[in-house]
Amino acid sequence: MISSLRDSFSGKLLTDDTDVAPFVIDWRKTWRGTALAVAIPDSVEDVAKVVRWCAANNVAIVPQGGNTSQSGGSVPRDRGCNIVLSLTRLNHIRSIDPANNTMTVDAGCVLQQVQEAADTAGRYFPLSLGAEGSCTIGGNLATNAGGTAVLRYGNARDLCLGLEVVTASGEVWDGLKALRKDNAGYDLRDLFIASEGTLGVITGAVLKLFPKPAARLTAFIAVESCDDAMALFAQVTATHQTALTGFELMSRFCMDLVLEHIPGTRDPLGARSPWYVLIEFTDFQSEDSARQALETALATALDADLIQDGVIASSLDQARALWGLRENISSAQGAEGAAIKHDIAVPVSNVASFIENALAAVTHACPDIRPVIFGHLGDGNLHFNFSSPKGADQAQFFAEQDRINRTVHDLVRTYHGTISAEHGLGVLRRDEADMFRSPVEKRLMTSIKTALDPQGIMNPEKMMP
Repeated sequence: MISSLRDSFSGKLLTDDTDVAPFVIDWRKTWRGTALAVAIPDSVEDVAKVVRWCAANNVAIVPQGGNTSQSGGSVPRDRGCNIVLSLTRLNHIRSIDPANNTMTVDAGCVLQQVQEAADTAGRYFPLSLGAEGSCTIGGNLATNAGGTAVLRYGNARDLCLGLEVVTASGEVWDGLKALRKDNAGYDLRDLFIASEGTLGVITGAVLKLFPKPAARLTAFIAVESCDDAMALFAQVTATHQTALTGFELMSRFCMDLVLEHIPGTRDPLGARSPWYVLIEFTDFQSEDSARQALETALATALDADLIQDGVIASSLDQARALWGLRENISSAQGAEGAAIKHDIAVPVSNVASFIENALAAVTHACPDIRPVIFGHLGDGNLHFNFSSPKGADQAQFFAEQDRINRTVHDLVRTYHGTISAEHGLGVLRRDEADMFRSPVEKRLMTSIKTALDPQGIMNPEKMMP
């Protein structure tokens, strides 16, 4: 069976268990599946040939980019006939059009590669994630990745104008239009973005580029409460919305984890504070203009007693160090031990209230649990995580996971939020998300899946039960 696949396309086919192993386990080492082989095609037509072979042989296809999913969406099932389709060899920048502010790329391009290519062309691609050195554009689009610049530039969906997709039947849809206005029919692009590979394989994309900022300044601010953080956000957006690029929140416990587990990090402020905010200003005129705007905003907030202390990075290295305190939280929590994680979003106006009520509810049920709360305050996306109590038995801690999930997610629903803001559903949140869907929504989603993937071979059992 596999020998006929080997002969059907150009590229690599991995069948040895040792070679296949890294592709069937997720980044968090939580989900492990099985695969007949890993196909790594050299071209879009080769991707189509692999898909046609799988359709003819009724073999499930799991598209995979950098395999950095945190929800189990990029690993195969632990049963049945599965092929992992790795896009890593489709890694070319196809073209850059500075006048149109667009870039056409292969789906296997690493996000950092795209950022650097835009920079070389005198442009800026704003999508930025902690995994940008290994995640791929195809995966970013398949999960509608968010990141730290959503506040100003939007999610991955907002940064994409057109797609190229291999359908479940092995046809190639060329939707690589570099247009900002196109009302000529259904928006097929939006069907495939955030579909987690369940409808087709994204093989190429037209991305939006932006003028390169003259300056990006970062400030690390101590605040007494989430209410003060929200008031600071409201004040800054009211007076400097066009300059504000990032507004991140993190608790003191997050800071302690990073300082303990990430070598080379240090506390940039003197006294401890319950909460911290990381602010980024972008300016297209000069660094002096950016610094004046940021200093003015912080001085106003200081006069209003909204901030306790703060520092503005005076160099690129200092800015990277400040961002490192935020971006290394997940790694630090992993080094600390067992963790229960949530990727939720509520309306920005309800963030402080949600944190207060959700913390009270979870700590009432599990008094010794340690909250690890951080996220993109400017767009309402929180990583509402928990670490096990010191010295606790991991099995006993994870036995509480369902109860903690219900507590958090029921409250998210009360606030008209979502239980999956930027990481995708995968298998982690698949069943819970389905519980929150109306019958109408379920029927519509099932109809789309059935129409585009009638055999059910595209990343089965992900996103939908």
